[in-house]
Amino acid sequence: MKEVRSLKVTNELGMHARAAGQIVALAGKYDARLFLKKDTREADGSSILSILSLAVPNGEEIEARIVGRKAKEFMDELESLFINNFGETETRPYRPKKKVMKGFPVSPGIVIGKAYHLDRSKTQVFHRKLINEEEVQRDLAHFRQAVDMAKEQIQKFKSSMPEWVEGYAFVLDTHSMILDDRMLFDATSKRIQKEKINAGWALEKSVKNIHVLFKEVEDDYIGRRMDDVDSVSERVLRNLAGAEAESLADIQGEVIVVAHTLSPVDIVEIDVDHVLGILTDVGGRTSHMAIMSEALDIPVIVGLERATDAILQGDILIVDGNTGEVVVNPDPKTILSYEDEIRRYTNYKSAIDRVKHLPAETLDGHKITVKANIEFLAEAQVAIESGAEGIGLYRTEYLYLLERGFPDEQTLFQDYDQIARMVAPNPVTIRTLDIASDRMESEMDGNREDNPALGLRSIRFCLKEQKVFKTQLRAILRASRYGNFRLMFPMISGLEQFLEAKKMLRSVMRSLDKEGIKYDREIPVGILIEIPSAVLIADILAKHADFFSIGTNDLIQYALAIDRDNQQVAGLYDPFHPAVIKMIHQVVKAGQKEGIDVSLCGEIAGDPLSILILLSLGLEEFSMNIGSIPLVKKMIRMVPLQKVKEGFKDIISLPTSKKVEDFVLKKAKAHLPDIFEEDVFRYRTPGTA
Repeated sequence: MKEVRSLKVTNELGMHARAAGQIVALAGKYDARLFLKKDTREADGSSILSILSLAVPNGEEIEARIVGRKAKEFMDELESLFINNFGETETRPYRPKKKVMKGFPVSPGIVIGKAYHLDRSKTQVFHRKLINEEEVQRDLAHFRQAVDMAKEQIQKFKSSMPEWVEGYAFVLDTHSMILDDRMLFDATSKRIQKEKINAGWALEKSVKNIHVLFKEVEDDYIGRRMDDVDSVSERVLRNLAGAEAESLADIQGEVIVVAHTLSPVDIVEIDVDHVLGILTDVGGRTSHMAIMSEALDIPVIVGLERATDAILQGDILIVDGNTGEVVVNPDPKTILSYEDEIRRYTNYKSAIDRVKHLPAETLDGHKITVKANIEFLAEAQVAIESGAEGIGLYRTEYLYLLERGFPDEQTLFQDYDQIARMVAPNPVTIRTLDIASDRMESEMDGNREDNPALGLRSIRFCLKEQKVFKTQLRAILRASRYGNFRLMFPMISGLEQFLEAKKMLRSVMRSLDKEGIKYDREIPVGILIEIPSAVLIADILAKHADFFSIGTNDLIQYALAIDRDNQQVAGLYDPFHPAVIKMIHQVVKAGQKEGIDVSLCGEIAGDPLSILILLSLGLEEFSMNIGSIPLVKKMIRMVPLQKVKEGFKDIISLPTSKKVEDFVLKKAKAHLPDIFEEDVFRYRTPGTA
């Protein structure tokens, strides 16, 4: 049977989310198909988003077509909904409040869907003093049992990991190791016994102490490991309370998950057939959850702060994982606009993906090298699949955070050996330990520095703790024979420091020679330029280094006296500051004069607007976050390098950041209209949220 009628929308708000929801609910009662048509657009009556995409305002007519059993009865009920204005009254029409929120995008894409609240609220901890030894021993046993249960739960998740996240199994290993860590397990056990407080209270105090320690860590990648501690401790607290967390595996239908936070275990449980996107109140781009979520290939936005308060269950959401924007309860016109955006983004992404494995060669034949910054072994394969031509920055700190003490040589060697083989014949630039001394101290030692960012960290720490440094150098050299390694020393401030580090390297080489252990004798040794003093003497350093890599993240902070993590001044972190541009130019010129390679491995290497500046300054090698590689390669292939250099020759003399940005955006629209004029990719200035 078939029934066709013309229906007029007379309710004040037009065919909004509530009206569309009533139509979908009605369609679910009948064994028939409903189609709604406005002009040339036709919507599926069983899909709320399809109906909303028609954007039918008050006063307009649509054609309703029903095919199937009881079509007339179905149409009569549908017409009644329209006549009765979908339950709206003249005095109090239902008007969902539209809101726009902004967070940190960690996985790209755009989706429209319904909100699904996942309860990840913190377990309430009750504080209770223990009155006798019997209670102390009981709580101690209860705590140990909760930890053992957490280990079993994590192992169970690990054994059932989907193929697409198997490479991140080490993250769950980390969680198991945290459970055994003396700063968590031993410290909590001692508090139960010495302070005579219940297990939950003791664990809470231990975690707070670890928070204090990690708050002083300058490196965001390391500081974000506190998220793992929080995730693990929350699991133990739930076990202590006998509570079970809602599982993502139980989600049915297609929804956008809204939660206060998610753990790596949650990511393992996600079924991408049901989860369209993820929003969280807290988290950063470098958390393990964020890193793993890139493998989901769905938009993910973290750090929204109040998403769980502002978004209600069932709210219609637009999630833009490219910009970090979330539109709550969008009006039909906004939905229509974003549907066009989704189509354009899909086409844009296809175009990007088609060139990611092609060489990054400019229109006039200049070859540019594009590499990846990574922290974990699992990221190496992802980087290669994304078009990386090597690893321009391999951060080595992670293994030092897994162990109670310092990792031994064999542990380090196994990691470096794997990365060498995985990436070969392409090069891996391996950065030596870049960590503050206070991170390596026990919470009981009390040797914390007031300002670890300017204290005993990085190469300073390594030159003081020579045994730790030599162990790492031995492991790097041993692995160098299995791939194409380049060795890089971070935070070099002067020539003496660099020469001392090279002297220690030669000492390690002599010891390996005596033992008959083979290694790459010609391994290039370079400097990570990230301190203004190194910029000023770059001409001197270039005579002794095999290469430079400019680390703009720290260089900008030190040059402008800005802490990016301090919200009071984070807005002053400015990659377009004329001083920053002049420093990069000075380093490039110094390297060119001595004939050594100069690359850049900071965040700005992956920013579409910055890349044109960097090309004009003479840089020919970039290393960036994996997700930026395809777009940057496409951009490079779309521009003639000589024209960029000629067009940007005055940039070095511009007096303010605003003039630099305006100048670059104007040039970018001229050179790359498909990207900047069409607004397919919305650029952002690095360092800003």
